[in-house]
Amino acid sequence: MDADDRPIGHVLTRRELLALLGVGGFGLATGSLPGQAPAVPGCVVRPAQTEGPYFVDERLNRRDIRTDPSDGSVRPGVPLELAIVVSRLSGTACAPLAGAMVDVWQCDHLGVYSDVADPSFDAKGKKFLRGYQMSDAKGQARFTTVYPGWYRGRTVHIHFKIRSPAGQTPGYEFTSQLYFDDALTDRVFRSAPYAERGERSTRNEADGIFRRGGSDLMLALKESGRGYAGMFQVALTA
Repeated sequence: MDADDRPIGHVLTRRELLALLGVGGFGLATGSLPGQAPAVPGCVVRPAQTEGPYFVDERLNRRDIRTDPSDGSVRPGVPLELAIVVSRLSGTACAPLAGAMVDVWQCDHLGVYSDVADPSFDAKGKKFLRGYQMSDAKGQARFTTVYPGWYRGRTVHIHFKIRSPAGQTPGYEFTSQLYFDDALTDRVFRSAPYAERGERSTRNEADGIFRRGGSDLMLALKESGRGYAGMFQVALTA
């Protein structure tokens, strides 16, 4: 079991959002696919989750995080196009947040994170499956990656962190994780290169971190070429 148990960051809870907007029966969206409007106009509120032990502030500004700049190798896996859309909620107004620094990091098909040492692996000096993008005028930060693998004690997930640019006052930071439908993961893991890893040890509902808000952090995916594409919306308080 890893040490993904340290909570960092905060966004509005559902109760806090309802109190702020002063309305009842407001439904929160659970994500939307590229080209679709969010289920609820405006901001989508998400729970913060632990940063975990594998975050390294590499400051790698790149969209395609599959490559390892240390040797030019490319991590194998099913292609995944990921868009994280960041909004700012101020009062009752919601607007795209441009210029946010969005980091993502994940394990490869063997459950290995780059540039860290762990009892089960040592990938110090490697930099695969890590990177950041600045959100554009629409609040979007886009990444090309692969469907993540698994490691013991955790379900399949991708970490992300949203930060204000250096020197901005007041600053902000929000950290959480993205999760995947178990049935889709089962289908993906039956193919190479994931199949060589064997059957995963933990599904969503057996993951203690997932049970603390993971149902609101599911990444909805659609097939795209040889892989998948998904868009995830996050609202930060002003």
